[in-house]
Amino acid sequence: MKNNQSSQGKLTLKSGHTFFGKIFGSLEPQVGEIIFNTSMSGYQEVITDLSYTDQIICFTYPHIGNVGTNEEDLESYTGGCKGIVIRETTKITSNWRNKEDLSSFLKKKNVTGISGIDTRKLTRILREEGSQPAVISQEEFSDKKIQSLFDSFGDLKGKDLAKKVTCHKNYNWDEGSIGKNKPESKFLVVAYDFGVKHNILRLLVDRGCDIKVVSAKTSPEEVLNMNPDGIFLSNGPGDPDPCDYAISSIKVILEKKLPIFGICLGHQLLGLALGLKTEKMKFGHHGANHPVKDLKTDEVFITSQNHGFTISEESVKNNNNVEVTHRSLFDNSIQGISYENGKVFGFQGHPEASPGPQDIRRLFDKFIENMST
Repeated sequence: MKNNQSSQGKLTLKSGHTFFGKIFGSLEPQVGEIIFNTSMSGYQEVITDLSYTDQIICFTYPHIGNVGTNEEDLESYTGGCKGIVIRETTKITSNWRNKEDLSSFLKKKNVTGISGIDTRKLTRILREEGSQPAVISQEEFSDKKIQSLFDSFGDLKGKDLAKKVTCHKNYNWDEGSIGKNKPESKFLVVAYDFGVKHNILRLLVDRGCDIKVVSAKTSPEEVLNMNPDGIFLSNGPGDPDPCDYAISSIKVILEKKLPIFGICLGHQLLGLALGLKTEKMKFGHHGANHPVKDLKTDEVFITSQNHGFTISEESVKNNNNVEVTHRSLFDNSIQGISYENGKVFGFQGHPEASPGPQDIRRLFDKFIENMST
């Protein structure tokens, strides 16, 4: 590492498990909900994904930091996870796009890392006991101070984090994917920002959309006055249930029969607006190798996932207006919903990501088709 500043540290789980390692990046103590992520690549995009707000990420893949970081792969300019837990830091970076080593990048982003951890053992604990609060701190940090951090954090259930990460001012987004020319604009899409990832916006621009990004609490009247062709509901962190302002706005927009597309938190908020319910998962889905089945075509897609809440199975059984379109082949949980014959739909995973295949990106094409008819 170019930035070799580190110190002895420890990772303390709320359930009492303690791991010792070396702190790198920011040296500030951090508290958050610890989850595990199985992705083998894309750690920079994961770290800067606002959906990981107030979370600490345990990477199961051991080689984290080997390709460095760059400005082009950020999913947000500010914010993201609280900390990362890895097996070991790499001593070199070997990628021509690298601009900054991981430790320096984390320090600049005020993200605390800890290495030298048995991440396989930690992952087994999280699978058995579930995601839970954890503290990364220097080794001499007292039990009393750690407990005070636990007390201040509480739990992600019941936390509205969308209002914490949303943009302060509405803005236009016109950046497409790297190396692609911006096509002629055909549609105006208003994107509710609950913690939106940059690549979602890029893929919409690639498909001929002018994007107006609005804050999470923007009234439906203001949005409808923009005369959009479609509404996008973004990903984001935290519990969807307390986001009553967003749920009520979506209900109003649904009455206007506009095409709507929701991803991740946006998918869950759409479900709540349609009368469904959500619930917290034991350890969630976080990774880039999750198989999802399209129930209409029987096709299976390998997807990127990041969520700790899901639409309740029981609530879908009692709602005849909503169709389940996709299911996880890991646990059969709901991955997609549809309303109004598909004009309104949501997807739990991240179709903008590239876990290897990119065929699930056709959901963006479906949104475009809905706005065309």
